[in-house]
Amino acid sequence: MEAGASPPPRTERTERTERTERECRRVEERGLWFDELETDVVYVHRPGRTVSEADNTLFSTLTMNTQALHLDEAWSTTQTFGTRLVNSMFTLATLVGLSVSRLTQGTTVANLGFTEIRFPAPVFPGDTLYAETVVRDKRLSRSRPGQGVVTFEHTARNQHGDVVAVAVRSALMLRRAADR
Repeated sequence: MEAGASPPPRTERTERTERTERECRRVEERGLWFDELETDVVYVHRPGRTVSEADNTLFSTLTMNTQALHLDEAWSTTQTFGTRLVNSMFTLATLVGLSVSRLTQGTTVANLGFTEIRFPAPVFPGDTLYAETVVRDKRLSRSRPGQGVVTFEHTARNQHGDVVAVAVRSALMLRRAADR
């Protein structure tokens, strides 16, 4: 504002905005605490993620996976599926990634490992992945107070509903602050 200039006039919108910022409760998006996760519940993750050719090529080359099935369309047309396949490690990473905002954003300590990973159907560039998760098991950590171990079973389906990936993993999760 220039020297000597008067401030803009106060409007109903300005006053409403100031009141809203001052009076409203704030909600920060986060995952679920250990205590909030329930077994035998299907957590559905949306939106889905459409996989592009660029995603597949970039991921494959960044990870030094030069498998022709991911990079060479001409050669891949002579193979079983008749076209390039999406790198299965991209599929796995996307499957787990789709679950983060709902389940573990800001509430996880560490990924402890995977016990099962399978890819029952291929993923092709242009497919859209949708994910869901079931909590198989959970227990309080014996060595880390305020934390618990959760076993997740993640399932990815394509736009046709075909299961394209299943992964079972364990993660160390935080309990609510009051329970730590």
